[in-house]
Amino acid sequence: MKISVIVPIYNCEKYLVQCVESLIAQTYKNIEIILVNDGSTDNSDEIIREQMKIDSRIQLIDKQNAGVAAARNTGIDAATGDMIVFLDPDDYLTTNACERIYEERINH
Repeated sequence: MKISVIVPIYNCEKYLVQCVESLIAQTYKNIEIILVNDGSTDNSDEIIREQMKIDSRIQLIDKQNAGVAAARNTGIDAATGDMIVFLDPDDYLTTNACERIYEERINH
């Protein structure tokens, strides 16, 4: 069961590395990481491209700024997972968060 993690991004270069690294480090590996760059004018795009070199599960979608809801909807359209998780770019997940989500899903 694949989990799609969607992160809408707008000018959050300060937090982005920690956010993406928390996704790369997940103990549950069957995830896709969809980063929707919503027209950032800072270095967010460059940071994402560097992270993409580290993990092939990262997918970047660049779009014109239209707000967080539109960015999330763009991510939903691209998602191929059985479940969708949203994460804000200034947050991060504990390393077993996706594993716990998966376990809750299959046990209920």
